[in-house]
Amino acid sequence: MSTLARSSTLRNPDHQADDAAELSRLEAWLPPSLSVIAGMADLTGFFTLGHIFTAHVTGNLVVAAAAVVHADPFNLAQALAIVVFMLALAVVWLIAQASRRRGPSLARLLLLVQFLLLAAVLLFSVITRPSADPTGLMAGIAVIIAVSAMACQYALLRLAIPGAISTAVMTGNLTNTVLSLMDLLAKDRALLSVDAGRLRRSVHLLLGFLLGCVVSAGAVFVLKDWAWSLPVALSGVVLACAYPVGRHAESAR
Repeated sequence: MSTLARSSTLRNPDHQADDAAELSRLEAWLPPSLSVIAGMADLTGFFTLGHIFTAHVTGNLVVAAAAVVHADPFNLAQALAIVVFMLALAVVWLIAQASRRRGPSLARLLLLVQFLLLAAVLLFSVITRPSADPTGLMAGIAVIIAVSAMACQYALLRLAIPGAISTAVMTGNLTNTVLSLMDLLAKDRALLSVDAGRLRRSVHLLLGFLLGCVVSAGAVFVLKDWAWSLPVALSGVVLACAYPVGRHAESAR
């Protein structure tokens, strides 16, 4: 074995420890930040792109079914959102596989992809003004890009930070919060093997998503299509904060 190979082998445990520490730090601050972005994207898309959920994609089935029952105008993008979401997840997986990155380095790459997709939504919306015709072609294209951005966020956590709680499935987070709180109150008769840390993380995600929705509600009223600038700006901040983590992890190699 060459000297370089032996050196790499000897240093590998330290690299693994560094990656574990980086993942722990990312898991602490990244999901709450992404939950705010998800709330912003979901509400902005709902009000500017024909009542379509870009984060809670399965909710589009309910909206589409209600439109059919009440003979309201049918928005094809609502039905296509789930298909687009699935295809986007597959593409993100391919990107992750081709990059050969793992952990913090992969998280940084996918954060960049999400930022670029959200920036594309903003640029496209400012140029084409899809809110003027929420069921038109331009709105449908904007939906495809926005849903892809949220798919990237889902995949990011599953592929790069598997221990993180979902940032957009708020029904599950609300369930975890209530049940964990009940177990903490019961103490000696707890039914779940959860701790106060998990409860705290679930509450942070719920509050983050709610904050994103509230802020974007005001932004849509004032800024219209420019409201997409808020999730783009926050995504840029998150990416900037993750860059030193990724650079450190890579330079150690």
